[in-house]
Amino acid sequence: MSRQVVLAGFHAVNARAKIKPESIRVVYVDHARHDKRMQQCRERLAAAGVKVMQADQRRLDGLAPDVPHQGVVALADELKQAMDFDALMDSITPETFLLILDGVTDPRNFGACLRVADAAGVDAVIVPRDRSASFSPAAAKAAAGAWETVPVVQVTNLAASIVELREAGVFVIGTAGEAQRTVYELDQRRAVAWVLGAEGEGLRQLTRRRCDELAKIPMFGAVDSLNVSVASGVCLFETVRQRTTPGA
Repeated sequence: MSRQVVLAGFHAVNARAKIKPESIRVVYVDHARHDKRMQQCRERLAAAGVKVMQADQRRLDGLAPDVPHQGVVALADELKQAMDFDALMDSITPETFLLILDGVTDPRNFGACLRVADAAGVDAVIVPRDRSASFSPAAAKAAAGAWETVPVVQVTNLAASIVELREAGVFVIGTAGEAQRTVYELDQRRAVAWVLGAEGEGLRQLTRRRCDELAKIPMFGAVDSLNVSVASGVCLFETVRQRTTPGA
């Protein structure tokens, strides 16, 4: 039997109901909430044949502690989108598009990065096995369904894996505030992997040294850094822009 996971909040529950409703065992909804958003959610679940049960706030809080569940919590089968690194290497083409996260351990940031990766059409997200967030209700809520759509590749040695990607023809770009070139100055119309670290710590030195290039996001205000999911969006969609804009 598949491992059971908890999905909390409208985005996570609605996304699973859209992707694979038969994997949802039951959805608990706040019996005291009767607004339009809840009504629409319940109608979608009913149309998909999903079992819905009413629950009080205490029960919902117990199912998804420390997560703003919005009165909707689902118990569902885990949908694994893990990919083996060897399989990823075998699938590399000139259009390969990857995101590598180095030490992003906050589940909300990790989930938000998956959401951005899904929106940008990334083929897979690569993470170190021992320095990365894992599945949690908070991560699933932030991912808004992307946890089930974006393959996550766990590797034991991130630096060595970057070297292998480069040898296979992937242009690996690390983000660093002290870089000389900006994310807009690099040609990304080829196989590309963006490497981002956690906010504050950034990339580890060994990871930086293994990249082909380092690039920075130009900052024009008072702050000197961005949340990793926001930075991921800037970098990934610059690649999308270059690949989809004639003459870019």
